[in-house]
Amino acid sequence: MKATELLDAVVDPGSFVSWDSEPEQPALSEEYARDLAKARERSGADESVITGAGLIRGRPVALIVSEFSFLAGSIGHAAAQRIVAAVERATAEGLPLLAGPASGGTRMQEGTLAFLSMVKITGAVRAHRQAGLPYLVYLRHPTTGGVMASWGSLGHINVAEPGALLGFLGPRVYQALYGEAFPENVQVAENLFHKGLIDGVVEPGDLADLVARALDLLSPGHPAAAPPAPPETLNIRPAAVDAWTSIELSRRPRRPDLRQLLKFGATDALPLNGAGQGEKDPGLLLALARFGTQSCIVLGHARPLRKDGAGMGPGSLREARRGMKLAEELRLPLLTVIDTAGAALSREAEEGGLAAEIARSLHELIGLGSPSVSVLLGQGAGGGALALLPADRTIAAQHSWLSPLPPEGASAIVHRTTAFAPAMAQAQGVNVAALHANGLVDHIVDERADASLEPREFCTRMARAIEYELGRVAAVPVPELVAARARKFASLGRR
Repeated sequence: MKATELLDAVVDPGSFVSWDSEPEQPALSEEYARDLAKARERSGADESVITGAGLIRGRPVALIVSEFSFLAGSIGHAAAQRIVAAVERATAEGLPLLAGPASGGTRMQEGTLAFLSMVKITGAVRAHRQAGLPYLVYLRHPTTGGVMASWGSLGHINVAEPGALLGFLGPRVYQALYGEAFPENVQVAENLFHKGLIDGVVEPGDLADLVARALDLLSPGHPAAAPPAPPETLNIRPAAVDAWTSIELSRRPRRPDLRQLLKFGATDALPLNGAGQGEKDPGLLLALARFGTQSCIVLGHARPLRKDGAGMGPGSLREARRGMKLAEELRLPLLTVIDTAGAALSREAEEGGLAAEIARSLHELIGLGSPSVSVLLGQGAGGGALALLPADRTIAAQHSWLSPLPPEGASAIVHRTTAFAPAMAQAQGVNVAALHANGLVDHIVDERADASLEPREFCTRMARAIEYELGRVAAVPVPELVAARARKFASLGRR
């Protein structure tokens, strides 16, 4: 696909305006000058990238698109200058940026200086992200080398063309160096998605809708929207049942989980995928979402679909930290959802650094430079639950709970038998009544006996509570939130 074909597929007709000027080439050898002339003639482009701005479903967006037929989309001095200028202009004009790389990487004819240009491109992208502006990447076939290792992998959201060859190492280079072909199906878009390295595989014809949807979700809130009205749940009190009753209700297989909360409660939700570090742990779900008028980054426990499903592992928390960084950079509230029977108990989890990942998650959340709301949705056992808990406001379903261990484990430690689990749960103050009395829970959502019997209605009530609390914290300056958050957790139990 040529650059102009991608622009035609994505940009609203007649809206694209080029930002390109005559490329400033470095000193050229005669051979390189001939190569450039042939590339211009063959591609119809004056360099390996096209930049400009246009409308995507009516939204103004800056664009940088590679032209692979121009010297394999390689990046030399002139192309790098063009990219940096476009990124900096997008930042200055407050525009979201969509990049569509298709490149073999650094331009070999220009050597090390061209290679070093990836650093300044990365610097420009970093400044754009730090300005709170979305940077979206559509990886096209093929994207390798220095481009994949710099501006091609830095999107807040990274998706790819179906079947695209994507990777650091070009297959021809590998074969030339080692005398054998690189293993098949490793550097393809679908495998990168499976490994948690990209967020999706998207047909070019569907890209405009995805970009428009993502930009809508990345908007903090509709400016004309009134603040969310106080929901009826503000008046709900803790359930008048013992802790063990709540625990048993929270464990029912049909109890609504995070997936159903997004399905029934969110206005829209766009799943993201993985930590971007070559791992995809099924224990956590990460998404962009909107509840009513309030956009947020959502990260929460994905309840195992089978009884023998693995608990949350260290990879989940690395993915969670990706969500925390997104919230801070995009200046969106963070919503964490707790619903876990416990973190993974395995050799792999220990060797993967589970304890350290829990510590890092707590470290990030207590000082998060973004408004935050946590939801106790169901089970809340151990460090896996604690890792997502710290927030400015905490909402709890009536029969949710939070405990250092599942009550059976606590009973086994104290009494050497699980028979005392109900009594241990009550004594430890794990239920919402105790959590509210001790100052952790700020807002309770009623279950009307049992959320598993009314999943849609329960999720609707929870969504209204989330919208209200997101709007409430978003109205407070972040430094005030961070200070108040620390005071809240320092004073728990002093009421």
